[in-house]
Amino acid sequence: MKILGISGSPIQNSNTDRALKIVLEATGMKSEFIKLSDYTIGPCDACLNCIKTNRCIKKDDGVMLAEKSYKANALVIAGFTPYSSLDSRTKAYMERLYPLRHRHGLMSGKPGAAIITSAIPLGHQGMPPAADIGIDAVRHFMLEEGMRFIGGVKLPGNVPCIRCGQDGQCQMSGLKMLHGQDATPESVGINDFADDPEKIAELQQLGEAIRDAF
Repeated sequence: MKILGISGSPIQNSNTDRALKIVLEATGMKSEFIKLSDYTIGPCDACLNCIKTNRCIKKDDGVMLAEKSYKANALVIAGFTPYSSLDSRTKAYMERLYPLRHRHGLMSGKPGAAIITSAIPLGHQGMPPAADIGIDAVRHFMLEEGMRFIGGVKLPGNVPCIRCGQDGQCQMSGLKMLHGQDATPESVGINDFADDPEKIAELQQLGEAIRDAF
């Protein structure tokens, strides 16, 4: 039995990465962690040349990642929400699993789960609940592939303005948008779920739920 964990975050040792590793460890099962920024993967071209072979014809790492996904017994997808939507690497990865569905439904029946980090608080100034949008994107992908969606965890993320080097003072700063015109990196601080025992417990419970799904 093997669990495959996919992180769409390009930041090294990010909240997304660390949260995913907690879930994988909590399953108590053999697991593999994949960071999508280490690979080259483009979106699906909708050419349908995968129908008979269940294999994409593109010459990139998406073919290998689809094979790993097929061979895994369960899948945990972790992404984040730039522009209030699921990040492009994670979305491209999910699209590239499309060849596995034809005729056989090769992902069907497998347990799956989602982790989403988002810098936008729920209901902030009429903005869409970005974390919920991210969870729903993964959930609907899994349901459409016939997988069993076990659950998802939402975590606080950080806007790039926290570390851009301009003190978060430009007029387009995400810090100002989210926290007011006087916000600075120092006043806002950095979100780190490691400081929240409830979130750590939630991640561990998700891993245990995946284990119990077998």
